[in-house]
This record gives sequence, C-alpha cells and structure tokens, in this order.
Amino acid sequence: MFPFNVRVYGILINENQEVLISDERTENVSFTKFPGGGLEYGEGLLDALIREYQEECDFDIAVVKHIYTTDFYEKSSFNDSQIISIYYQVKNTSAIQIRTTTKAFDFDPDQKPEDNKLQSFRWVPIESVSTEDLTFKTDQIAWEEFLKTVK
Repeated sequence: MFPFNVRVYGILINENQEVLISDERTENVSFTKFPGGGLEYGEGLLDALIREYQEECDFDIAVVKHIYTTDFYEKSSFNDSQIISIYYQVKNTSAIQIRTTTKAFDFDPDQKPEDNKLQSFRWVPIESVSTEDLTFKTDQIAWEEFLKTVK
C-alpha cells in the first residue's frame, strides 16, 4: 500500500487586495506557501482547513469556493508519500490578530520552535505575488488558477 498525504490550503484575500502568505522553516527546510496543512483521519476537507487556520492563525474562516485540486503526481519533500493538495478561497469570520511582517522569513524572535517548526505570516499585494514566490508546484498552480477567477 502506498502512502498518500492529503493537504488542504486556504487563499485569503483582505480588504486591501492582499493575500496571506506563510513562511515556514521545518527540519532545516524553508518554504513559502498558503496557510493550511494535513488532513487528519476521520476529518473532512473543510473541517481540516478550518482547524488548520485556527491552529496556525488563531482566527476563524469560512470557505468561499474551491480553487484547485492536484491533478499530477507530486512526491512529498519530506518523506515518500504522494501529496494531494486541495485549495479553497476563504474569508475570515473573526478578527485577524496574528503578527504579520513585510519581510520573508521574519520569524518572531520570541517564537519557540515546536516540533522544529518556525512560521511567520505576510500580507502581499495580489499583483506582487508571482508563482516563483511560492515554493511548491501545487501552490504555484493554485495561485494561477485563483488569478483566473479574479480577472
């Protein structure tokens, strides 16, 4: 049996037409992606996305619409599993009070690395985000698909 790793991510745009980006460092690997994470056994996709936003960002979201689901083979960067990623446009339903920065990988000096993971968030103007700014191919494709819906 081959292992699958199902991931779910949210593309959040604020009132200033900026997208929320997550910069992370784990296992000495740095990457930039949209907020979200792994599906847990027994959990639905939307429940997982809502949980991930609560855990990572400490605010509530509602799903607006589906943007993209992986339609090619992608091996995990961290193990031998196959990644299947699902992307949704989301909106916040509670106040956003997370620390944000304008500089990539600008981690809070007081952040305690849990499980060897650091994370920081940035608001980036939609027109300033290029696919090269996102580390993973699935995020890059999802961003291109999202842009088609706003033009």
